Amino acid sequence: MHASTLRGGVKPNVTPDPESVQRFVETLRLRSLAASTQAEYLRFVRKLVARHGGDPATLEEAQVRAHLLHLKDAHHYSPSSMRTAVAAMRAYYGLHLGREWKLFDLVRSPSAQTLPTVLTRAEVARLFAVVRVARFRTLFRLIYACGLRIGEAVNLEVRDLRELGRVYIREAKGNKERCVPLPPLMLAELRAWWRTHRHPRWVFPGVGRGWREQPKRVAQLAHAVEPLGVGSVQHCLRLARVEAGLPEGTVVHTLRHSYATHLLEEGVSIRLISAYLGHSSLETTLIYTHLTAVNEAGARAAMARLLTGPSGPV
Repeated sequence: MHASTLRGGVKPNVTPDPESVQRFVETLRLRSLAASTQAEYLRFVRKLVARHGGDPATLEEAQVRAHLLHLKDAHHYSPSSMRTAVAAMRAYYGLHLGREWKLFDLVRSPSAQTLPTVLTRAEVARLFAVVRVARFRTLFRLIYACGLRIGEAVNLEVRDLRELGRVYIREAKGNKERCVPLPPLMLAELRAWWRTHRHPRWVFPGVGRGWREQPKRVAQLAHAVEPLGVGSVQHCLRLARVEAGLPEGTVVHTLRHSYATHLLEEGVSIRLISAYLGHSSLETTLIYTHLTAVNEAGARAAMARLLTGPSGPV
């Protein structure tokens, strides 16, 4: 991610934005939304500018309605993308311009309820075994060991590890903060990795373009101006997935799902897991009860006992 995105929440545009859009950028910053959310909202408003030309503040509700239908029918936007588009329009026209249009309450883009991909412990071990680049292997192990989101992991700072046995997660999703237990072995691995570059701020400093894993260049990481890029981490996982023979659909976030499921299998409280993951609602965490093989095996055994009395089958 570009440094300007981290500072201001959005990337600069080559063509000057209309005045209302420039002020919309300020509104997003005042709302303290996540940088990625700010960038997405601005991107969707700029799509409106590109399609209609001029200042989108001049458009009527019917024109915005037609634009959303165009995204859905002509461009076949997924339910997730449609929700983001509607949220961006609601933020621009409702929050920023104060227009209380019924349109935004009419649009519904439900997603199919699918269970997330979860790796077995053997599959997690295979993934770690094929990742030979230290920064990626350490990062993947951290995400799995602590159930972090990819953005939380790459933005980890040295000061976030000062409390022994815990990692401090700041500015997480929803601008929430939390502490997560950090296994001693993982702490040792993080320290070993950090000693290779000793960056004063980032645990995983950005490597820049054209990087090659050479010991003499590792020292340059100490002068990085931003953390490791999310895109490079995702690319590494895609390559590792194929080499390790992991299920299709395995992404970096799969390690977080696997963390929660494996903790549940170990008997850790669902409420505690929810707190570690930073979920706002316990309902979000309950999906992992459908993914644990231990729970399913226990349920099958319990069902079998229902039909078995003290003297044999009922």
